[in-house]
Amino acid sequence: MANIGYFALVLALLLSAYTIAAYILGIKYHRGDFLASATGGVLATALFTTIASVILIYLLMISDFSVEYVATYTSTDLPMFYKFSAFWAGNNGSLLLWAWLLTVFAAVVVFGKKYRDLEPYVGAVLMAVSMFFLFVLIYNSNPFAKLPGLVSEGGGLNPMLQNPGMVVHPLTLYLGYVGFTIPFAYAIAALISKRTDDRWIKVTRRWTIISWLFLSLGNLTGAQWAYVELGWGGYWAWDPVENASLMPWLTGSAFLHSVMVQERKNMLKIWNMLLIIITFGLTLFGTFLVRSGVVASVHAFGSSSLGTLFLIFITLVMTGSLYLVADRLNLLKQGNEFEGIISKESSFLLNNLLLVGSAFAVFWGTIFPIISEAVTGNKITVGPPFFNAINAPLGLAFMLLMGICPLIAWRKANLKNLLANFVIPLSTGLATIVVLLILGISKPYAVAAYSIAVFVTTAILQDVVKGILVRWRITGEGLPVSTFRLLTRNRRRYGGYIVHLGLVMMIVGIAGSNIYNQEITKTIKPGQSFQVAGYNVTYIGMQQITKRNTTVVYADVNVSKNGQPPVAVRPEKVYYPTTEQPSTEPAISSTWAEDFYLTLAGWEQDYSTSFKVNINPLVKWLWAGGYVLMAGTLFALWPGKGSGVGAKYLGRS
Repeated sequence: MANIGYFALVLALLLSAYTIAAYILGIKYHRGDFLASATGGVLATALFTTIASVILIYLLMISDFSVEYVATYTSTDLPMFYKFSAFWAGNNGSLLLWAWLLTVFAAVVVFGKKYRDLEPYVGAVLMAVSMFFLFVLIYNSNPFAKLPGLVSEGGGLNPMLQNPGMVVHPLTLYLGYVGFTIPFAYAIAALISKRTDDRWIKVTRRWTIISWLFLSLGNLTGAQWAYVELGWGGYWAWDPVENASLMPWLTGSAFLHSVMVQERKNMLKIWNMLLIIITFGLTLFGTFLVRSGVVASVHAFGSSSLGTLFLIFITLVMTGSLYLVADRLNLLKQGNEFEGIISKESSFLLNNLLLVGSAFAVFWGTIFPIISEAVTGNKITVGPPFFNAINAPLGLAFMLLMGICPLIAWRKANLKNLLANFVIPLSTGLATIVVLLILGISKPYAVAAYSIAVFVTTAILQDVVKGILVRWRITGEGLPVSTFRLLTRNRRRYGGYIVHLGLVMMIVGIAGSNIYNQEITKTIKPGQSFQVAGYNVTYIGMQQITKRNTTVVYADVNVSKNGQPPVAVRPEKVYYPTTEQPSTEPAISSTWAEDFYLTLAGWEQDYSTSFKVNINPLVKWLWAGGYVLMAGTLFALWPGKGSGVGAKYLGRS
């Protein structure tokens, strides 16, 4: 079976090369038969990549230890749930997943019915990217490579990866990464064919939003996974590979906002081209970071020669793309200009600059240790203080704009409307500052975050209520009917508002958990107690049990707050037969106010046991806000009236 899988990859590579050639010849000589053959080639490439992927999954499921990848990442006692997720646990399998998703997406695109004149160019770009990944799989990272001898048992999956997050987090990240290849391919197709109107934006809108949605979900589930699995008390450490998934999310967010200006006002054409090129380049850069070995990370696959291949490919992609933009600059400059400094268009542009500025700061902080080592021979580490110092004010400014933008008109705002629109949100924001100071919340970032959150929420609700009342007065419908019809007939706008409310909740959670978090370590014996932040923690004793193939050591602990009835919690250390270091499983008691996060740090022969306690305020708001963001995105995407592009855009196109 492994040989068949490898042969399928070779055929997929050959077919992708043939497809590119057929597309080029079909375009050059206007040969419809060549173009039809190339379309079939895309489907065949997707088919053979699918065959290879299914075979690898089958080999993982049956624990065929003759295959090196299977022997490295699975064992006979590993549950099927994790055997399946082992598909993307290692470098070779994850690259196959990338190639599989990309070729399937390419097949969906070329068999679509919109804008057939762009399809040959799009297909050629997608096949060129697919060919690179297939070449890497065959030349460097063969997932079907066999071991020289017989192996009776596999190494098993890393204990930190044996978590439900292993199924959701990597898969959603890859769907996001690979999905951004589609709008990139359409952008390049528009440049090559010199059709630089808005059609490529229209046809890729859903691809872009869905890719952004999956990338958002990947970042969120990764943070949750780290929070419940690693036992260090946090959810984001500015790890280089965490940064790698954040950067395309930031530039992708900027792209989603700026294309609205191009749709409605025929502006920012050059900027949008650059944004989608940068976003795609950052997805490749993230893959380079994970696989090159140039950074130390718990997420990285380790050092390999893959880094050089990816660096060459990234250089070719970025150089070629930027050359096309420069060559088509006159075409891209055609469009409207800003009519007023204070306008919705200007707020969108400022929003973009903040997001791109944040992405650049994260990029610079991520690569600086690499550059410093190359130049001076010493690796200068850039830690969380750097990223927090830059991104905290940028994040607050971005959130402030989320409230300002709905209050400003398109083209040019006048003073009368500005005063009328701002009076209520601004009043509530200022009132929040007063209330916070009275309550004793005086740290500048906390006051800024919470007051801006109230301002933004008020601004969004004011705009929604105003729309409902206007419709109600005009139509005479009941308020529930007016509300439903208003929201569903402009899903993009109001779905975006829901997304913004989710982001506000997330920023409130991030601010609270970073500004007012507390950490304490205590060593006590059974029967003793200690107090922290209003909690009384009583240690009952230590227990040991066997669970499946693991040995679990846990502490029985009772926790009560402010005299309330105690709650039993069990922080654990889990010992796996495949590794010497135990996995830490914290006990978390969560409320909307704060999380009580208890970790079993260690114990001695005299029964004294060390516990680490983290008090993390408002973390639940972060998770809840993330899922509100998902709901808003799905609402905006939901098929039906109000989910498409605006009437002005349709009329112009």
